[in-house]
Amino acid sequence: MTLTTAPAVAQDAPSDAVEDIVVTARRIEAPMWEVRRGDSVLILVGSIDGLPRKMAWRTDALISAVDRADRVLFPVEGRASLADVGRLIWRFRTLTRLPNGRTSADYLSPDLEARVESLTGEGPTRDSMLILSGDLMELGGYSSGGRPVSGLVRQATRANRTPAEPVGIFRGDELIEKVLTTPPEHYLGCIDAAATAAEAGVEAGAQRAENWRLRRIPAVLDSPLEKAATACSYWSVMAQADDLRRIWNTAVDKALAEAGVTVAIAPLRLLAEPNGVLDRLEAEGLEPIGPEWRPSAPTQSAR
Repeated sequence: MTLTTAPAVAQDAPSDAVEDIVVTARRIEAPMWEVRRGDSVLILVGSIDGLPRKMAWRTDALISAVDRADRVLFPVEGRASLADVGRLIWRFRTLTRLPNGRTSADYLSPDLEARVESLTGEGPTRDSMLILSGDLMELGGYSSGGRPVSGLVRQATRANRTPAEPVGIFRGDELIEKVLTTPPEHYLGCIDAAATAAEAGVEAGAQRAENWRLRRIPAVLDSPLEKAATACSYWSVMAQADDLRRIWNTAVDKALAEAGVTVAIAPLRLLAEPNGVLDRLEAEGLEPIGPEWRPSAPTQSAR
């Protein structure tokens, strides 16, 4: 009798553990969706970059869910060797200054140049577009010193030895080569978006962070600072946004083919954009449980 009932007890325990993790994850103070396929559970946590350094938000539920998950997925990671770092230092001027003594006025339209000069309080700059975009986004409330969601989770996985890996890896030499050789013209859309975020001001940037904490997804995606963070990302500037979508879609499908609980820290826009990961999963008959990610349909006034 004992031998016949033992397997049933052994099967129930993992199920209870899964439910415990899911219930804990639902208390995360950040955008989170739960997706199930058979005995696979995927918890998608939508992250954004540039959160305010002193922003207070509850991380205990997220860390607790990560501690008890079977595996954790991180964003794509660039891995650089000491030689790569040395090369970057050697080419530091190329990274921080425009080529051939040119200034921003040689690349930006007169209107955009005037907006940038009004925001910075300076004339045409010789700083690279990478540096200029960072300065403008900082005026819009972007904090390069803020702690990213993936950083918090990474620390937890190391402390508890939770199995974790990035969804993809970029070689440092390839990444550095692209950054160093990309023409300034590729940053024009980024500079325009960053200027718009700067014009919106720090308060609008802080509201973006608050909307993220409160899971107001459409408001986050509509934020000028979020649009700038997307336009100025490596993936957008290098015209590789489709590659990033492919990498994440493949990782999500793989996670949903494995038993147990996977926690994935993914870019919020990639999850919630039209035809993004959440739309695709729903179209496949799955049910992402979490906050509404699509804008509300406009109400039509009665005639």
